[in-house]
Amino acid sequence: MHAEAAPRALRASLTILLLTCLTMVAFAANSLLTRAALQTTGIDAASFTAIRVAGGAATLLIVLRLQGGRLERTRTGWLSALLLFAYVAAFTFAYRGIGTGAGALVLFACAQLLMISYGLSKGERASPWGLLLALGGLAVFLAPSASAPPLLPAAMMALAGFAWGGFSLLGKASGSPIANTATSFLWAVPPAAVLVLVTGAAHPGGLHPDPAGAVYALVSGSVTSGLGYAVWYWVRTRMTAIGAGAVQLSVPVISALLGVLLLGEHVTARSALSGLATLGGVAWVTLTARKA
Repeated sequence: MHAEAAPRALRASLTILLLTCLTMVAFAANSLLTRAALQTTGIDAASFTAIRVAGGAATLLIVLRLQGGRLERTRTGWLSALLLFAYVAAFTFAYRGIGTGAGALVLFACAQLLMISYGLSKGERASPWGLLLALGGLAVFLAPSASAPPLLPAAMMALAGFAWGGFSLLGKASGSPIANTATSFLWAVPPAAVLVLVTGAAHPGGLHPDPAGAVYALVSGSVTSGLGYAVWYWVRTRMTAIGAGAVQLSVPVISALLGVLLLGEHVTARSALSGLATLGGVAWVTLTARKA
């Protein structure tokens, strides 16, 4: 029995490791797909947002149906949907003017810092030095310089990060993460449609649902968001909370590498060092976090 259990445990561990790597690449690919669509195709940010949200909603509804589940209605359902919409919209508009890796770093750092701050307000304890290192690294990363990201896109990505952090905090209270996320995506479709209508009215001729860009958006919504979230929820239940938080540190790094390799972006030494300081500070806080 023991001889049979060891290979099964090894296979299970390898499966979790492989799926974790795949989901981190999927999350990083969201940054790459959005940046590539806005830089190499003619699609506009509003159309990309709407297609991504609709694609994610359709995919998660299919996953939910295959699992035999149903949509989850909660008192915070509309707030979750609005936060999800705010994340996707701000994320997309920000990537019109910020690099792949830089955008992922600002997004991740702001989301994690919001959740860390929430935990501290609820009595959790963590290393103050780690928090200072993360904030200092982020400040240096965003400080005006030749290599710093433009202020407006960085501010929009920070907004996306805070929205994603708030959405994640609300999702923790959900009994079924996939059902909650599917509901949020579905309810985020109307505001995404309103965004398209408002953008079209404010800028006649400003909408460009470019076919190639639409494919990028659909892949981002259906595969790297919808299926990526579904797989991540399965993996996350088999990891410790600290492990789940720490492994996401890889997303900005993977995003930066994909941007360099596939989009020809450049990363300066200053940006790399300040970015690593930010991620190191977040890791420090995550690994030392304890309940009061």
